[in-house]
Amino acid sequence: MPTDAPTIKRLETFTDDFVCFVKVTDCEGGIGWGQTSTYCADITAQVFHRQVAPHVLGKPTDDILALVRHVEEKEHKFPGSYRCRALAGLDTALWDLLGKRQGKPVVSLLGGTPGRVRAYASSMKRDITPVDEGTRLARLRDEKGFTAFKWRVGAECGHDVDEWPGRTEEVIPVVSKMLGDGMDKLVDGNSGFSPTRAIEVGRMLEQHGIGHFEEPTPYWELDQTKAVTEALAIDVTGGEQDNDLNVWRMMIQGGVVDVVQPDVMYMGGMSRTLLVCDMAHRAGIPVTPHAANLGLVTMCTMHLLRAIPNPGKYLEFSIEGLDYYPWQDGLFLGDPYRIEDGDAIVTDAPGWGVGVSPDWLSRSRYAVSERG
Repeated sequence: MPTDAPTIKRLETFTDDFVCFVKVTDCEGGIGWGQTSTYCADITAQVFHRQVAPHVLGKPTDDILALVRHVEEKEHKFPGSYRCRALAGLDTALWDLLGKRQGKPVVSLLGGTPGRVRAYASSMKRDITPVDEGTRLARLRDEKGFTAFKWRVGAECGHDVDEWPGRTEEVIPVVSKMLGDGMDKLVDGNSGFSPTRAIEVGRMLEQHGIGHFEEPTPYWELDQTKAVTEALAIDVTGGEQDNDLNVWRMMIQGGVVDVVQPDVMYMGGMSRTLLVCDMAHRAGIPVTPHAANLGLVTMCTMHLLRAIPNPGKYLEFSIEGLDYYPWQDGLFLGDPYRIEDGDAIVTDAPGWGVGVSPDWLSRSRYAVSERG
């Protein structure tokens, strides 16, 4: 369909090994900032310039999903994770551009409103004793007002072998007791258990007031996850790794999980994530996205949760500092991820409402694709 929307003139990337920011410039000089998914971002930047940018330069900027689908069709022989990680950079930059063009935050473009988002304090660590974990989570409860918390059980893809013997049996009751009553409590298995062991762990969770059991079994084995879901009374959740819409259909239509957890960046951006949210809404399933670091993914998720009709109870909010995520240092200007009484804040600033640090950009590796 003909459109008079500005077209994409230039696509720039600013990259280190972990983070790749994308800057889109349209033919009228409008600018938007986005980000590809984190980790091996230098490789993702190459994919972006080789397999995304050539298909969208000169294209109108107003129909973001159409552009994403155009790239998917042009690169249909490459349907995997890297294509989606690269597409996230295009998609999120275009949403920022559109918001700035209209003078609105992305949440408003999606039909929602700015405001507060209840966050859960999300621990990423397993090399921490149960008492130390409980101590730091309780401190965040008291200092930041968090009312929901997630910690780790088992070992990542652990085949029923714990991080160290007996840790799961200890960390569940110890942390739960240290947090006390009236808190929402979540744990993440990171594909660590067989169905039999996961159900056994799930029974412990039920006994200790923990209501969310994330990725209990190998996430790619949907039947195993479904067996755990059917056996437990608490919410079994998953989906963070998945980007294939056909897998999402099977997961949602098959009742594999109680709560779906798409990651905006792993999915390929906001537009494709919204497709999953809509599938889940039609099936009566809430959405609690994966947002495990304080790159742009958490800000995108904040906007998403204030716009969709089926948000979960909280936003994942990483509590890890530079000892765990040194690459997060100095990404953004100001304090976009401040927590007030346990809530993150979506402002009414246009686009994503965040500014990328010029100092960080000055240290990055630069590449550009543009129309001749």
